[in-house]
Amino acid sequence: MESERKAYKIVIDPAANDRMYEHFEFLAQVSETAAEKLLSVLVTDIRSLECMPYRNPVYDRPYLKCGKYRYMMSCGRYRIVYQIEGDTIFVEDIQDCRQSDDSSLFFVK
Repeated sequence: MESERKAYKIVIDPAANDRMYEHFEFLAQVSETAAEKLLSVLVTDIRSLECMPYRNPVYDRPYLKCGKYRYMMSCGRYRIVYQIEGDTIFVEDIQDCRQSDDSSLFFVK
């Protein structure tokens, strides 16, 4: 039995990083405490992908290649969309699930 788990490297796309801070800044207008908690939980959840990134479901959208992306939910309403290539996790988007798919970074790229 293998006693150590594989550790994946995490790379956050600059546009996804910007999106994370847009969510933070928007929430900070209402509550700085809530915004700081949001950012902390998002970062913690992203870091958790270093171990067992396959635990999350495939992100199935008609405009994406089937099986290429996965997602995890964070803070109840934010979707962290990522892909796994070898030993690297690429975080591609952080979406507020209350918004339509039209606001996805996949339409901007």
